[in-house]
Amino acid sequence: MSDAALQIAENRRLDTIDRKILTVLQEDASLSVAEIGDRVGLSSTPCWKRIQRLEADGVILRRVALVDQNKIGLGISVFVSVESADHSEAWLRKFADAVSAMPEVMEFYRMAGDVDYMLRVVVADMQAYDVFYKKLISAVPLKNVTSRFAMEKIKSVTALPVPAA
Repeated sequence: MSDAALQIAENRRLDTIDRKILTVLQEDASLSVAEIGDRVGLSSTPCWKRIQRLEADGVILRRVALVDQNKIGLGISVFVSVESADHSEAWLRKFADAVSAMPEVMEFYRMAGDVDYMLRVVVADMQAYDVFYKKLISAVPLKNVTSRFAMEKIKSVTALPVPAA
């Protein structure tokens, strides 16, 4: 079965209650099972079992605390577009390993279109970005690197819009 077919089958297995649980957990994962159950119309035990199943099935990946990057001194967000002249599997593996090891990189995507890779990077200041940039360009040969600095964050959410069943 293809990845897309597996995804469709997974979506069908999530009923309305599962979807409500996911919505509540994305809003506040620190709620007790009893509080989650109250919000979705279940008692604690069945709610706990559903959460356990959602975790075991990999629907819930992990529960984390969201931190304000500015309040910890990471005031600059940079979107970095990367073009490569080499599209071999060995090059990608080396590049992916290098970028994945860089703690400044919050997100890392392989793209379609005129850019090969897109990174979202957070750093304290321009000097910190320069250090990051030098580390990035020395990791593997790159054709082009373009940095775009965010001036203002207008919207940022972590909760996915859980589709209806």
